[in-house]
Amino acid sequence: MATHMITGAGSGIGAAVARRLHERGDDLVLLARDAGRAKEFAERYPGARTLVGDLANPDRLSWAFSHQELPDRVDSLLHIAGVVDLGEVGELTTKAWRSQLEVNLVAPAELTRLLLPQLRVSQGHVLFVNSGAGLNAHAGWSAYAASKHGLKALADALRHEEHGNGVRVTSVYPGRTASPMQAKVHQQEGKEYDSSRWIDPESVATAVLTAIDLPRDAEINDLTVRPGR
Repeated sequence: MATHMITGAGSGIGAAVARRLHERGDDLVLLARDAGRAKEFAERYPGARTLVGDLANPDRLSWAFSHQELPDRVDSLLHIAGVVDLGEVGELTTKAWRSQLEVNLVAPAELTRLLLPQLRVSQGHVLFVNSGAGLNAHAGWSAYAASKHGLKALADALRHEEHGNGVRVTSVYPGRTASPMQAKVHQQEGKEYDSSRWIDPESVATAVLTAIDLPRDAEINDLTVRPGR
């Protein structure tokens, strides 16, 4: 039985991954932004453990964890949480830039740093759910794409640094996925949202589980998932 720490388990891809792992009997440690969300997770996933820490304030994660009991073992750290705020470079405020960089890049780096001792012992797996925007940037997506391009760099560097410790690192790059985030993107783009046009979160969850379940003789470094319709 493996232990997985997951961010973003509240909705979309993160919720699909958490449910699948919970149903098969694995241990879950779910990061919640506050006590209310932690209670919600405990009710939704009986037996799961929770840690409270706000990804929007990565400077406080170490302090928050020092007042809680971290798991002794972590077999996979799944970075799935993310935020998006579209806008052209000439319009985006520093607040919009910082909020996306903090949640999408700095917080995953800090969370990984804090959990690396456990991951090294278990020879575990760090998986980043990135985005198609982590490979190509389009008009209106500068801040979000910058955070995701940075996340790719983080994953690539971490893979080289931790290979000798037996830690595997994977980046998954989903295209547009039916989720509350995608609904927000469509609203910001001024477009009608039709979830049937986009990837089902369950399909991305399958890709995530494929990567972490791969036998130890192999490693998926980068996995791109695109809408099939």
